Amino acid sequence: LKGVFANLMVVSHTKEEFCLDFVNSFSPPILVSRVLTSPAHLKRMIAAFQENMKRYEDQFGLVEAAQPEETPLGFKVN
Repeated sequence: LKGVFANLMVVSHTKEEFCLDFVNSFSPPILVSRVLTSPAHLKRMIAAFQENMKRYEDQFGLVEAAQPEETPLGFKVN
């Protein structure tokens, strides 16, 4: 199996589907994978992530959520 590196995920949705864009944000940013799924399947995915994070923390300890970085827009507002 071949994997790809992504350090950013962008989520968008319509009534019928969710779109998960996985991006390597290093210069220049590159879309490495796009996953389209139904809302019902995404809900099952979230439950699987929560269950696996609990198992991970039970084994290795609490994981602290990273604080979002402030990305400068390239200009200053006075």
